[in-house]
Amino acid sequence: MNIPNRDGDGYLVDMSDWTPEIGRAMAEADGYELNDKKWEQIIKAREYYEEFALVPPIRKFAKYLDEDQKDVFELWMTGPMKPITKYGGMPKPTGCV
Repeated sequence: MNIPNRDGDGYLVDMSDWTPEIGRAMAEADGYELNDKKWEQIIKAREYYEEFALVPPIRKFAKYLDEDQKDVFELWMTGPMKPITKYGGMPKPTGCV
């Protein structure tokens, strides 16, 4: 699959280029494994973004998921909002992630 242009941090230059297939291809190209649970959270973050027009801070996102914030961090083994937004075709998160 041909991945659209990305910036220096790996985010899509044009967010409208995103499709689920492109998100998965980006993760594969980066050597990042997306299991079903991670993909589910990416889709939920996209829903949040579409509803509120902003990337949720992790605290609000965990609440939106109805999950413990600690569990979200453990799943991603890093600041979760960076890979969630990158592979979900959303803008880079601001603030502490």
